[in-house]
Amino acid sequence: MAGIVALLAALVLTGFAAWAVKAKNGRFKDRPPHSDAEILTATDIGAELGERATLVQFSSAFCSPCRATRVLLTDIAAKVDGVTTVDIDAEEHLDMVRRLGILRTPTVLVLDGAGTVSTRASGLPRREQVLAALGQAVGERR
Repeated sequence: MAGIVALLAALVLTGFAAWAVKAKNGRFKDRPPHSDAEILTATDIGAELGERATLVQFSSAFCSPCRATRVLLTDIAAKVDGVTTVDIDAEEHLDMVRRLGILRTPTVLVLDGAGTVSTRASGLPRREQVLAALGQAVGERR
């Protein structure tokens, strides 16, 4: 009887954990106010910052959501003036991954024109979420 109770408890906990991960997947969250650690320069990301905003994606070689995210971000950057996208291999930049608290791939950071992290999302974001995050980053700069 104790084995069945333990099994049911494990199933409930696993179901709750799966729900929590799915609920957070791809959602952008605001950065903490006055976070100086989350300012990136062109040297940090290995490319010039966008005039209005930069979409920075941390990815890994065998991550299939990373490929879909890369396509989405590239498409958005091509259609929105002053926005660039940069793909960073997380395995090759572990110091930056640790500094920024990147826990999974893909993670997308939205930088304003000055390089300040405006918001971030882990997992595959939806187009509407990325556009809303860009609007927030561009609006903060004004």
